[in-house]
Amino acid sequence: MPPDAQISRIKPGRRTDIRRENERLILDAAERVFAEAGFGGATMQLIADMAGLPKANLHYYFATKEDLYRRVVSQIFEIWLDAAASFDNAPDPATGIGAYIDAKMDISRRHPHGSKVWASEVMHGAPVIQDYLETTLRDWTNGRIAVIQTWIDEGRMAPIDPRHLLYMLWASTQHYADFGHQIETLNNGQPLSDRQWAEAKASLKAMILRGIGAI
Repeated sequence: MPPDAQISRIKPGRRTDIRRENERLILDAAERVFAEAGFGGATMQLIADMAGLPKANLHYYFATKEDLYRRVVSQIFEIWLDAAASFDNAPDPATGIGAYIDAKMDISRRHPHGSKVWASEVMHGAPVIQDYLETTLRDWTNGRIAVIQTWIDEGRMAPIDPRHLLYMLWASTQHYADFGHQIETLNNGQPLSDRQWAEAKASLKAMILRGIGAI
């Protein structure tokens, strides 16, 4: 029996729960497989095996590997967008940028594979998501540049190029995901503890906020 027929025999509320859980399993598995194998090396069968689901279930939710890949990429970007909400209503750069650093570091800890998928895609010239970079990412970046420029014009922080500040924020926070193995190796082969993550966030905030004259 095909997956859609199986689900249709279940009560509506339960069907919704099953769809959500299956989609979560698929996306979690896809993040890991795409991070480790890249788009070219990943297969729908490998992702299905990682998710513990029949391959037919993947095609029920995502018709092609590219559809699934784009969903993985858009998911991590949407998570980053939520983190950037701290910019919009913050009273000052120390509050807004500090909260952004905290949020991005937490995302690097919780979603390291998604970050690696994004980094690998961009490093290879964004063959699948170039349109995404030219629209959604560009619009988002320009919006955050405007917020930072307002803080500069109001004398709340040093007169720096907002674009390069954003690049620094992305590089420093996503390093903890993209180069997690290197960090663990230098941490005696152990993942960072809760205390070490808190220290890392505090150190990044102190260095960046002091460097831009926000504190």
